[in-house]
Amino acid sequence: MNIQGQAALVTGGGSGLGEATARELARLGAKVAVLDLNMENAERVAKDIAGLAVHCNVSDPESMQHAIATAAAAHGTARILMQIAGIGTAKRVVGKDGKAAALEEFAKVINVNLIGTYNAARLFAEACSKLDPMEDGARGVMVFTASVAAFDGQVGQQAYSASKAGVVGMTLPMARDLAQHGIRVCTIAPGLFKTPLLASLPEPIQQSLAASIPFPARLGKPSEFAELACHIVHNDHLNGEVIRLDGALRMAPR
Repeated sequence: MNIQGQAALVTGGGSGLGEATARELARLGAKVAVLDLNMENAERVAKDIAGLAVHCNVSDPESMQHAIATAAAAHGTARILMQIAGIGTAKRVVGKDGKAAALEEFAKVINVNLIGTYNAARLFAEACSKLDPMEDGARGVMVFTASVAAFDGQVGQQAYSASKAGVVGMTLPMARDLAQHGIRVCTIAPGLFKTPLLASLPEPIQQSLAASIPFPARLGKPSEFAELACHIVHNDHLNGEVIRLDGALRMAPR
């Protein structure tokens, strides 16, 4: 699919990997809607790329539906969804105080990362499936964001790893399901990237994390994630695939 002139939605587009992806889409000529809970960040990015900032909670059906409709009113129905919004947490099953982790915290991560991804996907697919097909019957493409934690999660990452493993497990069946509508589905599983969260850590910790990556021994650049996400859009034969983007990193237990 040629990105030039296409309407695109980027959840979590106000910072980090989402921001980089929104900027790359705009550079390639897309009409980008920056969807985020943080409107200050969304508006900053949207202003820079001549896009549209939309408040959105991916796990809330009404909020997601409203965001899709708002973006469609400005740019037309989107053919591209970059689902990058997500949260993380680290909690041991049994804490140092001997108490079990709160179930609500586990549920919150699953709700945003997994249910939120499905919610955005189902509503995007409904609208996209009604568009006229392009070459080879293509109508649209979705790129989800998982994590290497889906495969080798660390101690305390039960909720995060489970949510991202769910996204991985959803990718192929959804691609098969939506094939009849000409909508492709792929997932990127990033490793350690220099997002605002990691960049806020002390430099020695950043260097230690970077040293754990076989090659190149540095944190990933958000622009590298964005380039891969946009390549998936371009490459029509990429479908139902989960791609690790991690410099050959395999996470240690802790």
